[in-house]
Amino acid sequence: MSDIEQITDALIAFRNERDWEQFHDTKNLATAISIEAAELNELFLWKTIKESEEVDKERLKEELADVFAFAFLLAERHKLDVKQIVLEKIKKNGEKYPVDKAKGTAKKYNEL
Repeated sequence: MSDIEQITDALIAFRNERDWEQFHDTKNLATAISIEAAELNELFLWKTIKESEEVDKERLKEELADVFAFAFLLAERHKLDVKQIVLEKIKKNGEKYPVDKAKGTAKKYNEL
């Protein structure tokens, strides 16, 4: 069993023990990801770059875990292989952002 499968199984067990699956439809899982990502962003609000790099690691871990948890549950709901979809996205991004054009720049692919 992969690490991702182990995490997903643990999330499902936690959810099912509490009868929360009824709340975990696609819309609510996607909304939860957005809300948790906003809570992650809140850690950096009004901070300088230097202050942002010194973020409270425990709070960072908690907020990232929440984002990951809901993302894994959403992927599982749609029977998506997390490893596969991330690797596919990296490949697509590699095509959109070839090294010779994208290296060292933050320009969007259509501006390269």
